[in-house]
Amino acid sequence: MKLYCRLIAIQCALVLSVFVSDKTVGQNLSLKEAVANGVANYGLLHAKNNYAQASRATIDQVKNTYLPNLNLSAQQNYGTVNGQNGPLYGFGGLGVASSGLPLPTQNWHAAFGALYLVNVNWEFFTFGRVQQHIQVAKADAERYQKDYEQEQFQHKIRVSSAYLNLLASQRLLISQQKNLERAAVFHRHVAERVRNGLLPGVDSIMASAEVSRARITLNQVKEQVKTQNNELVQLMGLEPRDVVTDTAFINKAPRAITSVTTSDTLLHPLRQYFQRRILLSEEQSQLFRKERLPSFTLFGVFQTRASGFHPDYAADQTSFTHNYWEGIWPVRQNYLFGVGAVWNLTNLTRSAQKVNYQNLITQGLQQEYCAIDLELRAREDAANARLEYALQNFNEAPLQVGAAQQAYRQRLALYQNGLSDLTDVTAALYALNRAETDRDIAFANVWQALLMKAAATGDFNLFMNEF
Repeated sequence: MKLYCRLIAIQCALVLSVFVSDKTVGQNLSLKEAVANGVANYGLLHAKNNYAQASRATIDQVKNTYLPNLNLSAQQNYGTVNGQNGPLYGFGGLGVASSGLPLPTQNWHAAFGALYLVNVNWEFFTFGRVQQHIQVAKADAERYQKDYEQEQFQHKIRVSSAYLNLLASQRLLISQQKNLERAAVFHRHVAERVRNGLLPGVDSIMASAEVSRARITLNQVKEQVKTQNNELVQLMGLEPRDVVTDTAFINKAPRAITSVTTSDTLLHPLRQYFQRRILLSEEQSQLFRKERLPSFTLFGVFQTRASGFHPDYAADQTSFTHNYWEGIWPVRQNYLFGVGAVWNLTNLTRSAQKVNYQNLITQGLQQEYCAIDLELRAREDAANARLEYALQNFNEAPLQVGAAQQAYRQRLALYQNGLSDLTDVTAALYALNRAETDRDIAFANVWQALLMKAAATGDFNLFMNEF
């Protein structure tokens, strides 16, 4: 009995020392804070948010394409005006538009000239093609936004899962430290009795082996804690650091676990993302259909010209001036306006091929949607079953620990009175350690099951409202 009391006192001191030491070297972190840090700092989320903002800016850019083109142009030149009868094609924009009489001989008379013009060109009616461009841009912006939202949702799930894994590992660490201390105290007790000739030497060796086994298990759990700690910190987008999880909620079952029912998952962020992909493809098909139709354009030009060559230059080749200001001052004006229609008949064939291509893309996206729909429903069914079994294990785990503790106390008392051997005590010690481990895992699994349910239904508040 004295040995048992000593064990209880050491365990209580050990638990306290673990929490104190962790708080000294680590950073206390609640689950809400972990999720908030993950959403605020994770690089991939920032990237997808920027993509969504860029796609929304594209909508305004597409709307502006309906505005008419208004061009102002001015040029001032100095050169000759020798003309020649004959055809000319300004291939590649390299032709020179010098205008003058086709005189019988070349001359090098040069003067200043200028051209000023205003041009308006407005494709005012396209059978809805411009509006369809806007619809495509809006659908694309919605797709990017839903992609950002579903990624944010998935990341919240990942952070929460990593947090629960770390919490479970830290609780396992405490259990293994308690187990090591029990084994060490028992070993010291056995070794003392062996030295006094009350027990055979093999008992001390076996008790020492049990201490080594407990120490190895503890080191394995420490490694697991470090790995899961780093995973959580990485998902939060922070520099490497040690964190201490909040264990206030882990010993109780979630309140929402009794009210969880089957959902149709219609509002799941992943489902909405796939819906927007289908919508974008359908809008793109509509745009390709409208490309086969003509467009109507209003246009107008006003220009004024200036020249250093006088009106009688045709009769008198000396009638020109080298004066710059006289050469660039406008003296002749012209205007032109009208309406035109352009219909590229070959677009009928091109558009049909584009529509056929896009329809196949739409069908593929619809098949992906059906696949993800089945996957989400399967996940929800699995989550419901896991919730049920996790709750049963949650209720059974304390009973297992209580029974293992009682068995350990009985075996220890029998061994101290010479009524049992070391093997029975070691088996009871192992059973107690296993029961404590199962309890830690069972408590964490209830919350993991609820998180799995939230992930399957797309309702993260189902999980987060518990905190």
